Amino acid sequence: MVRRQFPKPAEILDLVRFKKPQLDGRRRRLDSALTIEDLRRIAQRRTPTSAFDYTDGAAESELSLTRARQAFRDVEFHPSILHDVSTVDTATTVFGGPSAMPFGIAPTGFTRLMQTEGETAGASAAGAAGIPFTLSTLGTTSIEDVKAANPHGRNWFQLYVMREREISYGLTERAAAAGFDTLMFTVDTPVAGARLRDKRNGFSIPPQLTLGTIVDALPRPWWWWDFLTTPKLEFASLSSTGGTVGELLDAAMDPSISFDDLDVIRGLWPGKLVVKGVQSVEDAKRLADLGVDGIVLSNHGGRQLDRAPVPFLLLPEVVREVGTDLEVAIDTGIMNGADIVAAIAMGARFTLVGRAYLYGLMAGGRAGVDRAIEILSEQVVRTMKLLQVASVEELTPRHVTQLVRLVPRRL
Repeated sequence: MVRRQFPKPAEILDLVRFKKPQLDGRRRRLDSALTIEDLRRIAQRRTPTSAFDYTDGAAESELSLTRARQAFRDVEFHPSILHDVSTVDTATTVFGGPSAMPFGIAPTGFTRLMQTEGETAGASAAGAAGIPFTLSTLGTTSIEDVKAANPHGRNWFQLYVMREREISYGLTERAAAAGFDTLMFTVDTPVAGARLRDKRNGFSIPPQLTLGTIVDALPRPWWWWDFLTTPKLEFASLSSTGGTVGELLDAAMDPSISFDDLDVIRGLWPGKLVVKGVQSVEDAKRLADLGVDGIVLSNHGGRQLDRAPVPFLLLPEVVREVGTDLEVAIDTGIMNGADIVAAIAMGARFTLVGRAYLYGLMAGGRAGVDRAIEILSEQVVRTMKLLQVASVEELTPRHVTQLVRLVPRRL
């Protein structure tokens, strides 16, 4: 029999604590987010559909993005035992400099359309966290303003080769003058991918008001208030706007881009030169022979060629072939710190996160980016401790098995 008694008030107070209410609405919703997927759901509620879908979507049937995320889910970890992991060292070096975590912020275009703080929030949050920030050629904040937002941190610049080559050359020289230390020469965008969500939503630059966009905006007045009461969007690389993102890209990009352009940019750039958008072992080997400093295995977040190779699945073979000659980074599909740990274990020197950062930005501006970095960092540390590795350098392929669903048919 259980003996019962009337509770004493003093004992109740010892056993029950009332949670202090959080009166700051932004802080309350960000504190409720425990994963990047949580931030994504908040972002979707707070952002007009066309802007959210521009970030969230990919090309055509979105198979490349789906497969990339699934590849990270299809990971089996192999922890060690009885290793001291009371503290773990997440720091690494990449492209000639330090990073407090094995991930940085990827380049994203039209970022202030997602949330008005845009690249300024991303750069300042990255600087505070001690990780690199990458500014896109199609960013909505100038090179100089990003430097001002992250004056002591590592800033990288992602370069497209434009039809008007002088624009690309000028951006390269400005980034060098501003102290950016790494240039990401991007090679997977000769033309724009077919981003069908944007077409269906009528997403354009600048945003066009229709009955549908007005109805969609009604429950999100804060977004339009921010958009209409902050400085006009400016694109350093675009002389004119007016059309869908795909139309703008097709008008600006040059499908005749070649290795000759890489040589020209190398002559202009004094820092580390990294080629972003590599999708085959053969191209990785050629770039290693040419002496670039690094590559980023990427299918552009699934936003260009649908059914493109999954970077994470391509990673082991590329590292085997060129890993001693250049540094290999990876992006596309990363939604969890465990994904980052898996990529590092399989040989990547570094990882880049794009959508994960933008979900945080849309959920809460600079504070939301801080929260996204915090979530990923906590997941990295926890995964490393559970694998019982005390530093990034201890991660090796023996810690990971890639479970493969799609196996090529052998003819």
